[in-house]
Amino acid sequence: MTTEQTIKEEVRKRYGKAATRARENAGGGCCGEGNEANVISSRLYTTDEIRDLPQEAVVASLGCGNPVAIADLHEGETVLDLGSGGGIDVLLSARRVGPAGKAYGLDMTDEMLELARENARKAGVTNVEFLKGEMEAMPLPDATVDVIISNCVVNLSPDKDAVLREANRVLRPGGRFAIADIVTRGEMPSALKRDLELWAGCVAGALSEDEYRAKLAAAGFGEIEIEAVREYTADDAESGGLGELVSRYAKKGAEPLGIISAIVRARKAGGAGRAFEPLQVVATSGAVCGPGECC
Repeated sequence: MTTEQTIKEEVRKRYGKAATRARENAGGGCCGEGNEANVISSRLYTTDEIRDLPQEAVVASLGCGNPVAIADLHEGETVLDLGSGGGIDVLLSARRVGPAGKAYGLDMTDEMLELARENARKAGVTNVEFLKGEMEAMPLPDATVDVIISNCVVNLSPDKDAVLREANRVLRPGGRFAIADIVTRGEMPSALKRDLELWAGCVAGALSEDEYRAKLAAAGFGEIEIEAVREYTADDAESGGLGELVSRYAKKGAEPLGIISAIVRARKAGGAGRAFEPLQVVATSGAVCGPGECC
C-alpha cells in the first residue's frame, strides 16, 4: 500500500467511526472520543441555522468553520461540498440556493454517505444529492458547479494539487471556491508530517499560506484570499488532543504554534461569475474549533 493509500485508509476509518458515533448520539469527532468535539463544532452555526436539522447532522458536524456563511450563496446556484460528512453544510446550502438550486455532497466514506442521505430525508430537503467519490477525481462533468465549499477537509488529501485542479474543472467560469481549512505558518516538522493520526486530525497535511496560494494559482484560480481566524497555541495543543508530538514541538517553539483555522476563497478565471462579498472575520476562540476539536 502506498503512503497516499495509507493516509486515505486512515482518514476513511476515522470518519466511518465518527458516523457511527453520530448515529448513536455519542458525539465525538475524529480527534476525540467524547462529545466535546461536536459541542465546540456546533458553535460554528447559529441556533436558527441548526434548529430544523436532524440531531445526527449536527452531532456529525466535525469542521473548523462555517463555509456556508462565507460562500455568499444565491438562489438558483449549484453548490458542491467536498467531504460532506453528515451533510450539515449541504443541507444549509440547499436552503440558501432554494428549489431552483442544487446542493451536492461528495464523500468517500460509506457510513457518512448513508448518514447524510438519512439526514436529508429527515429534514425533507429534496434539492440535494450525495455522491460517493474522492476529491482528487470528482464525479461531476466539467463546468457544472457555481460554488465549491468544504469544511476542514482539503487538508486531509495527500494530493492537494489534484483536488484544486478538479475543483477548477467542475466550476463554471467565474465560479467560486470558499472553504474553511487548517493552514500553517512556517514549515511543518517532518516528524509531524509522518504521523497518520495527525493526518486524520487535520494537522500533518495542512499547507502553509504561501503553499496554498501557489497551488490555487497553479490550478487556475485568481482573486485568492486567505484570512486567519484563529492561531493555536502550545496550550491548545496540550489540552486539545493533538498528540504528544505536537505538544513537544509547540513547547520547543513556545507561542504561537503556527497552526491556523482559516477561510480560503478564490475564483475560477473567465466568465462573469458573482464576486464575493467582503470578508468580515472576527478572530475569537469561540469562532472555530480548537486543535483536536475540529475536523
